[in-house]
Amino acid sequence: MASPAFERAALRVGMLAPPWVSVPPSAYGGTERIIDRLARGLRSAGHDVLLWTTGDSTCPVRRGFTFQTARTELMGTTALELRHTIDAYEWFADRRCDVIHDHTLVGPFLGASTAPVITTNHGPFENPEMATIFRQLSGTVPIIAISWSQAVAARRLGIEVAHIIHHGIDIDEIHEGDGRGDDHGPYLLFLGRMNPTKGVIEAIDAARATGRRLVLAAKMREAGEIAFYEDVVAPRCIDGIEYIGEVGGADKDRLIGGATALLNPIQWPEPFGLVMIEALAAGTPVISSRRGAAPEIVQHGHTGFLCDDPDALERAIRSVERLDRRACRDDVARRFSVGSMVARHVAAYRGLLSAPGDTPTASTPQLSLS
Repeated sequence: MASPAFERAALRVGMLAPPWVSVPPSAYGGTERIIDRLARGLRSAGHDVLLWTTGDSTCPVRRGFTFQTARTELMGTTALELRHTIDAYEWFADRRCDVIHDHTLVGPFLGASTAPVITTNHGPFENPEMATIFRQLSGTVPIIAISWSQAVAARRLGIEVAHIIHHGIDIDEIHEGDGRGDDHGPYLLFLGRMNPTKGVIEAIDAARATGRRLVLAAKMREAGEIAFYEDVVAPRCIDGIEYIGEVGGADKDRLIGGATALLNPIQWPEPFGLVMIEALAAGTPVISSRRGAAPEIVQHGHTGFLCDDPDALERAIRSVERLDRRACRDDVARRFSVGSMVARHVAAYRGLLSAPGDTPTASTPQLSLS
């Protein structure tokens, strides 16, 4: 059993972010937003955090970087990510980190660390390339899944998951909205990527069928996203359907808080869905599909609705005003706090550092495939 002194000792954690988006992001960037919250939370809990990121990042911990600005336009370039991660591991070694939490894809394969490495998969295991990558890591580098749904998918693919840790949010940083809309009246909100898997067409169809105004705030930078918008979405932006572009910061918070509901009818098994807990933290109910991690986040009939077909989606929209917005906020504070997220990560880190014969402080999850 690990000693009480070991359980209390401050850790020096090397946190490695991808080079594609700053930490925190100025607008879209769920992975980077979670890295920022985790780094801040670890620091607040008394741990020393060293973050390797991009030079335009502002997360208030000690930072280092290879690239002065985020390399969004070169996202996925292997040589660029390799240079970024090689520099990071050298920087961490010089500063004698106790553990390295690597959020990149290539970093865990370097084998260049003098400290134990743990990694989080922020995307789907089902993608063939991702499945191959994480199957190779399985059993050698501990893998954190961000939901039970994602972990079950990993198990089916022969990938060993060491820990399941939901994302967290600081409720005190989120303004509680009243859901009364804006100068143009009440609205439903779609917030995410301009991608068919996010359910934007389903959201538009449901809003129009119920006669509700719908505001679309979506990331649209990649060629495929732009083409999807121009060919499929733009022709539907009539009769109360309004696309306002990508939003972030205070504008995003106001937009979420003013919405009657977040309309999030995802068409794929999304591993988590950070926007859902952000909406609930503002008191905004979530109407989603019964896919991926949505059932782990949305309590059907209490903090939102989980819908299996278009008719259910329309019924949910017509019923959503009867839900208690304060209950949505209270549920997130109870189940998805930053404090809980940080504590579970610290337990995972200490499990890596346990001496032979010690009982790890974070146990391997028992996954049900039912």
